[in-house]
Amino acid sequence: MKVFIIGAAGGIGIRLAKALVSTGDTVTGMVRNPDHHEPVPAAGATPIRGDLVSDSVGELSTKMSGHDAVVFTAGAHGAGMEQTTLIDGKGVEKAAAAATQAGARRFVLVSAYPEAAADPNGISEGYAHYLRTKKAAEVFLTGTTLDWVIVRPGHLLDGPGDGLVTAGLALVEKDVRRDNVAAFIAAALHNPELNRTIIELTDGSTPVSDAVAQVARSVGPRL
Repeated sequence: MKVFIIGAAGGIGIRLAKALVSTGDTVTGMVRNPDHHEPVPAAGATPIRGDLVSDSVGELSTKMSGHDAVVFTAGAHGAGMEQTTLIDGKGVEKAAAAATQAGARRFVLVSAYPEAAADPNGISEGYAHYLRTKKAAEVFLTGTTLDWVIVRPGHLLDGPGDGLVTAGLALVEKDVRRDNVAAFIAAALHNPELNRTIIELTDGSTPVSDAVAQVARSVGPRL
C-alpha cells in the first residue's frame, strides 16, 4: 500500500510512518517546515514539502497522486485560533478534496475526544475553538464519498507502546500512547471492512489487529 501522511513529522505521524514501512508499505510524508523533515527519511519514508494553508487543492492532489490512502494527523498545535481554522479545519477540507481528485480512496483523520470540552475546571477559548473545529472537520469528511475512518485518540502519551488497545464507537476518555495509536491506524488501513465510521481509542488489553476487526464487525459493512 502507498500511504500519504499529512503531518508526518509529528508525534503520531512519524510513528505511523515507521510502523507502515516496517511491514513493507511505501510512505510519503508531507511536512510544512523543511527544517523539520529529517525524522521522515529516518523513518524510511519519502519527505515532500507541502503546506495546507498555501497549497491549492490541485497542488495537494498532485502530491497525493499514485497513493492508495491519506492519513491526516496535522495540527496547528497552539499556534492560535486562525491557524487552527486553517489547518485543523479548512486543511482537512482541502486534503479530502485533493484525495478525491487524486484517487486516493482511503482517508484516515486523527481527531479529538469531544469529552475534552467537559473539563470541570473549564477550558480556554482557544481550546474550545480547536474542539469545535475538529468536530466541523469530522462533519465535512463524513459528507464526502471517500472511504473514511475517523480516529479519536484519548489523552496522548509518549511512552513506549505495547500494541494493546481498547477501540469502540463510544468510550470514556483515558490515556493512549502514540505508539498504540499509530499501530491501530496502520492495522486499520489494511482492513477494508473498517470504513465510514468514527472510532474512539485508548490503551487497553486487545491487540490492535483484533481491535480493528472487532470494530469492523460491530458496525457491519458500510457502502
